[in-house]
Amino acid sequence: MTTPPPGPALPPDAAAPGFAVSSDGRPHHHHHHGWWWKTLLAGAALWVLTIVVTAFTGNTNLVPTLILLGSFLVPFCVVLFVIERVTGSISTLQLVLAFFVGGIFGVLGASLLEADLHESFWVYGLVGLIEEFVKGLLLVIVGWRVVPKTAAQGALLGATIGAGFAAFESAGYAFNAAITSQGIDLGSLLQTEVLRAVLAPVGHVLWTAVLGAVLFGVATGRERFRWSPWILLTFVGVALLHAAWDSSSDIASVLALLFNGQALVQLQNGFLEPGTADAVRALSTLFYVVGLLVISAAGLLTLWLVLRHYRRAERMVRP
Repeated sequence: MTTPPPGPALPPDAAAPGFAVSSDGRPHHHHHHGWWWKTLLAGAALWVLTIVVTAFTGNTNLVPTLILLGSFLVPFCVVLFVIERVTGSISTLQLVLAFFVGGIFGVLGASLLEADLHESFWVYGLVGLIEEFVKGLLLVIVGWRVVPKTAAQGALLGATIGAGFAAFESAGYAFNAAITSQGIDLGSLLQTEVLRAVLAPVGHVLWTAVLGAVLFGVATGRERFRWSPWILLTFVGVALLHAAWDSSSDIASVLALLFNGQALVQLQNGFLEPGTADAVRALSTLFYVVGLLVISAAGLLTLWLVLRHYRRAERMVRP
């Protein structure tokens, strides 16, 4: 019997953490080169340079560059972070397509479903349910044939789709902040971009990562998704986190008024005195920041617990 020729030798560090192994045993050449943070630093430098040139020349043609660079830099770095850690059958091209196509369809779908919503006490909850449903649906479509299905794989893919949604949504907010009746408001544009860039990893990215971790974790050891009540529970949970995040500014303002006794008394006369208004504004900002920190911590803790739980389950089904 003829001995078959040996297959191609694996690189000596194929089993090292820098290599992700594909579903057929061959390694993805996704080294941990740290491209995400290198791109973040380089992109931030380009963003600052664009700001300086725009302010110096007054050239409004550079405003779209500012919007795109400021809105997409952090979310795209999330994709680079995922690319260096993803395993299995999903390719770099699929991740990039999930980021762009998923982000576009996400904001389009959410906009259509939210078109008839009116301001009310429940609007934040409805927005959270709609946007998380759209991202969850895209996650199922994109991840349908991805193998192996693990919680970590689902979290990474969910983070990619969430990053795409965040990028296109941030571009819209930045555009609205820039356009005023007096012309281009560069200060408002930059403030919006900085705030949303800083918060992007613990917003849409985190919530969809949690949902993806559970969706894929439930399917551990299988090639297809399967239903579990935990998926519905997680969906409702991330939608509530989303709603709490969106409503945190309003909640902070109400709490600031309640905690400042003079404010309630003065409001009975129809206005706040300047000193009281400043105190309420400062207290509202404090409550807002604390609220975002609490919501972010809750999301990160949830993701950590979910990944730890399913990591143990994966060890049990592993031959």
